[in-house]
Amino acid sequence: MQKILSQIRVLLFMLLLIPSISSCIENKKEEKGIGVFNYGDQVIDDSDLFLDLPEIEMGGELIVLTLYGPASYFEFRGADFGNQFLLVEEYAHSIGVRVRVDLSRSQEELVGKLLKGEGDIIAYNLNADHYATDQQLTFCGVDIITHFIDTLAKTTNDASLKGTGKMAWAVRKDSPQLAKSVDKWLEDNEHQLLALSMPRVEGSSGGRRTVPRRKVSSPMIDPAKGIISHYDALFRRYANQCGWDWRLLAAQAYQESAFDPDAVSWMGAQGLMQLMPRTASAMGVAQADVFDPECNIRGAAKLIIRLNSHYADIQNSGERINFILAAYNAGSGHVDDARRLAEKHGKNPDVWAGNVDDYVLNMRLAEYYNDPVVNHGYFNGNETYNYVVNIRNRWDDYKNKVR
Repeated sequence: MQKILSQIRVLLFMLLLIPSISSCIENKKEEKGIGVFNYGDQVIDDSDLFLDLPEIEMGGELIVLTLYGPASYFEFRGADFGNQFLLVEEYAHSIGVRVRVDLSRSQEELVGKLLKGEGDIIAYNLNADHYATDQQLTFCGVDIITHFIDTLAKTTNDASLKGTGKMAWAVRKDSPQLAKSVDKWLEDNEHQLLALSMPRVEGSSGGRRTVPRRKVSSPMIDPAKGIISHYDALFRRYANQCGWDWRLLAAQAYQESAFDPDAVSWMGAQGLMQLMPRTASAMGVAQADVFDPECNIRGAAKLIIRLNSHYADIQNSGERINFILAAYNAGSGHVDDARRLAEKHGKNPDVWAGNVDDYVLNMRLAEYYNDPVVNHGYFNGNETYNYVVNIRNRWDDYKNKVR
């Protein structure tokens, strides 16, 4: 697929510069060797034909090369995050194109892909000092990206984000218009890069970049009367549909939103059961209804049913609940990665505690998220680990107090 897309991009470039080539396209034959094509009697080597800004704008897509990491790119609950990814996405929007991410596992691989034309820009804190002698690269925003990463490291109190020497984004030397455009965008937005690199969230009253909010309520309204929340009737109804104890669904809701139907997380999750916008849509919950308690719980129940089917190979129903909860929080892709790591290291991929949860905790470390069996890269597993523990503990508490 990547090879086909690369060929399409080359064709777009050639059609822009050589109108007469259209009559020869039907005779196209790919010959052996990299980037050599036969158009009728004319042999063209496309190794020097790379896309600059006009061709990217015409094609409507910016291919971004980056690595997994908390400040670069990661997936969470079916959405794309990472401070530098969100920045380059903002840049792409400014020139009217969409973003496609192509991930690598090292800076050397990033540079190699860029020089082969497999991407348009490296949006990562590339070590500019290390590649200073590479005459094929143009660095973008050297001082700006260096300062941004340093500020991000201080703001998040994560010293691991701070690199050594100068850091920058990069494009090929033969993309001068793209380099100029990126530099100008970085300069124009230098003082708001930190804000632009944060997820955009939407509150119940609409509007973007809403401050994340959640009103904290008591975990139980009246234990003596067996009332957990104002939404117990809904929990009973939809827990029955997904085959769960309603008190488990209530425990999950408290972990998600503390029973606040208007809650919004910093990553954009919304409502009582904290559905991400893309997930809500996939579960049939319209954005206009996502803060409605019943619609939100109904969407969550549908997701639980889907995850139950996904983990049907786990025979023990109690264990399966652990995996469903973890996948609800982090996405099934990350949980499946942890299962593969557990199996690779001799642990039981069908048992959570002391087995898969160990590798969930390690998924923030490069030696684990860069393992070849991992398909979905970095994520901070501490939250997911605590998510499962806290819900199971609260569920036990509810079972002891509410019949």
